[in-house]
Amino acid sequence: MITSRRNQRLRELKRLQDRKHRRETGLFVAEGEDLVAEALAHGVVPRTVFSVQGAGLPFSLPADVEHVEVTAEALSSVSSLGSGSRVIGVFEQRRDELTGLSPNGCAIYLHDVADPGNVGTVLRAAHAFAAGPVVLSERCADPFGPKAVRASMGAVFAVPLARAALDAARSALGLPAVALVPGEGAALRALDLAEPVLFVLGSERIGLPDEVSARCDEVAHVPLAQGGAQSLNVAMTATLCLYESAVHRLSPTLD
Repeated sequence: MITSRRNQRLRELKRLQDRKHRRETGLFVAEGEDLVAEALAHGVVPRTVFSVQGAGLPFSLPADVEHVEVTAEALSSVSSLGSGSRVIGVFEQRRDELTGLSPNGCAIYLHDVADPGNVGTVLRAAHAFAAGPVVLSERCADPFGPKAVRASMGAVFAVPLARAALDAARSALGLPAVALVPGEGAALRALDLAEPVLFVLGSERIGLPDEVSARCDEVAHVPLAQGGAQSLNVAMTATLCLYESAVHRLSPTLD
């Protein structure tokens, strides 16, 4: 059992909040009983699980998973949550190869989306509407950072995920690309979404650069009420896109 905040293993655990260290180790953390349980439900096995001493686990761990008990005070010192965590799981990052992905419904391409919360929310939406994969440009936020993992609500363990340039993603997935640009092109609901497409969305501040939208097959937008907001959050736009495509493909099963 670990009792000291200065324990070396806890120091290493805290370092996984840093993107550089995650990149170097290929590891990331999921905080909370629900997230670790979601991982196990999707067949993703943690390398190590740290939990508060004597609290027990609401799920069973495979025999080969290391389970380390820690005092509540020591474990809260390495948590990224203000209230601390009762359970923290350490996982290996999943790196899907584009060539091995086959689209299940529509897919999402995120170009330079900087907010990890948005990346995680897009993963959650893709999981909710039986879509995927989600492909990130090289400068997108890390989907394995604490904020992204929390926002995904476990979808980071379920949705195929890759990093690639847009042209590589289009070639590998074999889908027509639809660029989402505020106020331009066809209204989202007017698109023919009976067949899967690759929705391409840009960063929070500048959207899609012209050269990126020009490489897409079609441009579309989400119509907004006059006098209201000029644009939507990128994760909200992605969610609406996936919902519309799901209505076309899965309407009898959407209850």
